[in-house]
Amino acid sequence: MLAAGHAAVDLYQGAVPALVPFLVAERGYGYVAVSGVVLAATLLSSIVQPVFGVLTDRWRMPWLIPVSMVVAGTGVAVGGVTDSYALTWLAVALSGLGVAAYHPESARLARIASEGSHVRMSWFSLGGTLGFASAPVLVTPLLAAWGLGASPFLVVPAVLAALLTLPAIRATAGGGQATRTAAPVSGRDDWPSFARLTLVIVFRSVVYVGLSAFVALYMGGGTAGAVALFVLFAGGAAGTVLGGRLAARWGRVRTMRVAYALAVPAVAGVVLAPGPVAYAFIAASSIALYVPFSLHVTLGQDFLPSRVGTASGVTLGLAVSVGGLTSPLVGAMAEATTLQAALATLIAFPFLAYLLTHTLKEPAS
Repeated sequence: MLAAGHAAVDLYQGAVPALVPFLVAERGYGYVAVSGVVLAATLLSSIVQPVFGVLTDRWRMPWLIPVSMVVAGTGVAVGGVTDSYALTWLAVALSGLGVAAYHPESARLARIASEGSHVRMSWFSLGGTLGFASAPVLVTPLLAAWGLGASPFLVVPAVLAALLTLPAIRATAGGGQATRTAAPVSGRDDWPSFARLTLVIVFRSVVYVGLSAFVALYMGGGTAGAVALFVLFAGGAAGTVLGGRLAARWGRVRTMRVAYALAVPAVAGVVLAPGPVAYAFIAASSIALYVPFSLHVTLGQDFLPSRVGTASGVTLGLAVSVGGLTSPLVGAMAEATTLQAALATLIAFPFLAYLLTHTLKEPAS
């Protein structure tokens, strides 16, 4: 149930890139304008998500999970029917606030439910990945048929998921103080390692958010663009599950290194491969970039064992969404040169992440 709730919230992160082709077609927005909308979804989330993490370290707030779901859905639903760019930006920012509020508390409860298992946490992360993947499947046909005016219907999954997850929230959060200390991690907080891990996630975020913002347009928009987004998001589902299983066998840090090394040629293929061949590289990029996804969360929590909420807020929130802060730069470069040239700059970031993983070690158990 917690994974299903994660899917519903991250659907709204995936819905924003799915809105981009329709904002271009119906409102005439340019690359900079639509990248600004992507920025709206991530800017407020980037700023406030660590704050929610600190709060959940001090107080249990399970009520925040269903409320944040509805807020995330409402923002996207309203963003499609506003009559100005400013109001669209603010509505999408509201959705980002809901996403920010959701992740720290839900990750804390998921850690309790998973009892510290990397594989089980990968299933929780898989829920979010499937939410991303389902966004173009849900959003594109709806808006293609009825236009942006149909976007209010997009709030329905948030309401249904909020109701669905209430029993799981009550069961997981209702165990008193013992609930708070379930699946403890020994050791002191390792802030230097956590800071380096955060930078790895930032590099990963820049390339993934850049691809999700522009790959639909790069592949031609319309059905081709929707397929590209679906492949990008669905490939992440395979990568998330694979990451948990590989980490159980090889260890988290080694798995991350291999994944980021493979991401470099995969992202290059997205930019350089001709025609339909690019879809294979989009899938490969997504898998490689998502193999480390749940591992970032558990590593961060193990580096900061006394601040699980803060670690979750940063690894699931700030460091992930900060990539959206660079999307206007990619859009500006695309307008100044070509979209292909702008996307080519993303190839460097998985390589930087790969290099930085060599400074990390598994936390002492």
